[in-house]
Order: sequence, then C-alpha cells, then structure tokens
Amino acid sequence: MKKNYTIKLLAFALLLGSTACSVNEEEVVEKAAISQDKLQQIYAMGFGTTDVKVVEGGYLVEGDIFLTDEQLNSQHDHKFLRVGETEQYRTTNLVNAGTGRTIKVAISSTLPAAYTAALDEAIRRYNAENLLLKFQRVSSGYNILLTKAPTTAGYLASAGFPSGGNPYNRVLVNSSYLGSNPGTNYLATILAHEIGHCIGFRHTDYMDRSYSCGGAYTNEGASNVGAVHIPGTPTTADATSWMLACVATGQNRPFNSNDRTALKYLY
Repeated sequence: MKKNYTIKLLAFALLLGSTACSVNEEEVVEKAAISQDKLQQIYAMGFGTTDVKVVEGGYLVEGDIFLTDEQLNSQHDHKFLRVGETEQYRTTNLVNAGTGRTIKVAISSTLPAAYTAALDEAIRRYNAENLLLKFQRVSSGYNILLTKAPTTAGYLASAGFPSGGNPYNRVLVNSSYLGSNPGTNYLATILAHEIGHCIGFRHTDYMDRSYSCGGAYTNEGASNVGAVHIPGTPTTADATSWMLACVATGQNRPFNSNDRTALKYLY
C-alpha cells in the first residue's frame, strides 16, 4: 500500500501499528499546553493552528516549520505570494539575493555519509535553474547547517523561514527514522523542500493540505494576508511540486515547470 507522509511528521506508533493506506502529519509526541494568545499569534502570521507543537526554542507548525517567540512578536507586512489556488506560496520574508548571492550549506558529521550525496543532488537541482541564488556545499562558514534531529523527533525534517534578508540557518533531519541510506533522490527531495522553507517558500498545498496528505480538507491558516498571482502559472492543483506538504515514501520530486516559474519569479 502506498503511504503518504508529511515532509515532516512521522508518527512511529502509527507507522508500526496502522493498517490505513495513508498516514498524515499528526501526532507523534504528547502536546504541551499552548495558550490561546500564542495560537492567535501563529494564526495572525498566516500559519495553521491545528497541530502546533512546542519544541526546543519555539514551535513547530504545519508539520515542519519552526517559529520562535521573537518571530511571533515581531511586526509583519502580511503579504504572501500565491501561484494560482493550490500552488507555491512564500512567507513574509525572503532572502536578499541582490545581483547574485551564494548560499553556503554544510552537513554535520552527526548525519550518515550517504546524506552528503543527497545534499549535493538537492544543491544541483537549485543551481540548474540559474537563479540569482546559488548554493554551495562547504565544511565551514555556512549559511545553512543540516544536522541530526533529536532522537525523540516526530518529523522527517524541519526548518524555518528567512530573517533579516538571510536564509534560515538550520535544517534538522530525522536520520533515526530515515536510516543510513534512504535513497539519494528521495532524501534530496526532502532536503530541497526544507531548503525551500529556508529561502521563504510555504507549502504548495497551503490552502488544502489534504491534497497531498489525504484525509479531510485542512487549511493551514489563511489569516488576513493579501495574495499576488504569478503570471503564467496554473489555477489548478499541482500534483508534483517539490513544496507539497506530504511525500510518498521513496518518491522523487524534482522541480516541475510551475516550481521553476515560482523560483525564477522570486530569485
């Protein structure tokens, strides 16, 4: 049976004991109490509040997006970029690319050796698009570090959004679940997705994550933001976008034509 997983949340108990054909993002760890005021702040930023988790240093929303109290308490310009109705979105912050910029990415020795090949493939996919943003794997002086998630993590990987014109600086990868060699293209798909968050992209199926995750209709939280449609992109569902909230185990999801349009529009 085909099992769909959110790019981030894998409930080990569900994986081991469920006979359902589709496993969505929910629940891995016991929820800590979150105040209604905090949920309102999260919603005001345009994020869903149906599965918020308290994690070290902040909150995990929509399965794989990390937010801090500082971000929640800051002022926002309340705009997001929309490609059609079930397509790419960006957050309120983007990376300042200027006339061209190289984002340096490092991978921690806490991750298995095979993960380096997957990172190289994710970087290759971005660089093949000839964007203003270029990516380079380095051993030090990095802008983004890929490192092992805590052993208690209930997600495949997680990342945050840009701040101050710079990419989010950390991607946590759950190698305890993924194993030492999960497959280069599958892992590259996950890593490219997380890097997408680091440079400002939201989930493609932001308005209805059930499109890729299955189950009931779930809106991640539209808030009171505006929307700008990117010319030349579709207004129908996009089944192969690299930023869909869920991915089937072992699936390879390189950039499709709509992804390329969104990437080139922003960078």
